[in-house]
Amino acid sequence: MEFIDHLDHLVLTCVDLQATRHFYTEVMQLRLETFGEGRIAFRFGNQKINVHVKGAEFEPKAHLPVPGALDLCFLAAVPLDDVVAHLKRCDWPIIGGPVQRTGATQKIRSVYVRDPDLNLIEISELLN
Repeated sequence: MEFIDHLDHLVLTCVDLQATRHFYTEVMQLRLETFGEGRIAFRFGNQKINVHVKGAEFEPKAHLPVPGALDLCFLAAVPLDDVVAHLKRCDWPIIGGPVQRTGATQKIRSVYVRDPDLNLIEISELLN
């Protein structure tokens, strides 16, 4: 029996908070959330990405929190062609795709970008 239902949040460690905030709110269009004692997160659906700044992490933290070590895949709420058009309007470089991949539940079509800390960000649409 599986006892894990879904991911609630993950923590991203960044170097430049303003650049990270711009990418995730403007380019990725996630909602900015402030919580706790001035901490920030980026919310989408029922999940969020909490943010730590390198050298000023909150405890407890990962054993080796480093910027640029994440490889994240997001499912888009709009067609991937709309995502590509938005990325172009934002002048954010696409480093790969669109390509077909295998997602957690079915085949997906994806494009790849990097965030300001060089984390790999995959943005995908489900395929029939």
